Amino acid sequence: MIVVIDYNVGNVKSVCNAFRHIGCDVELSCAPEAVENATGIVLPGVAAFGYAVSALGALAEQIKEVALRGKPLLGICVGYQMLFDTSSEYGQHNGLGLIEGSVVPIPAGRVIPHMGWNLVKLPEDMELLAGIGSEKHFYFAHSFYAETSDRHAKVAYTDYGFNMPASVQKMNIYGTQFHPEKSGEAGLKILQNFYDICKREALTC
Repeated sequence: MIVVIDYNVGNVKSVCNAFRHIGCDVELSCAPEAVENATGIVLPGVAAFGYAVSALGALAEQIKEVALRGKPLLGICVGYQMLFDTSSEYGQHNGLGLIEGSVVPIPAGRVIPHMGWNLVKLPEDMELLAGIGSEKHFYFAHSFYAETSDRHAKVAYTDYGFNMPASVQKMNIYGTQFHPEKSGEAGLKILQNFYDICKREALTC
């Protein structure tokens, strides 16, 4: 069972619907026992970073703990940004600290917010992006981005006048700045890859 964290921030229903479309057994929940028993956790979000962290509340520590124990975790959009150390969106806020880096504003001179389809280069060694090709368009909607400084993390980039991180992977921790649930067949393939990762890890436990 994959659990999508229900914390009243954004696109949780569309994420669940996308997983169900690919035949995944998924539950929308904020119950601690559901998080503990899940084969994988999805942390979505469409909101300002500080609001999202506040809404997550005490559940943040449990999500961090289960991820550090090896449970697959996928962050999407603001959920992806919360995987990092800090954000400067409307003040300074702490994230989950699972990946070294900071969430900062997209530099001036670009259209902000970045909203729409952008081409992402897909490294061969990122299992979340496997089987999609060398590059694909995905749907973005954000004004801040994550500057990744973690030498243990693998990163996929998109060109937005600079190399902007679009997806990250660090061991069992995965994230996409873009919305796979709104990105057509390529996005569904990413969710399928995460589902397959969760099933594989469940068999080894």
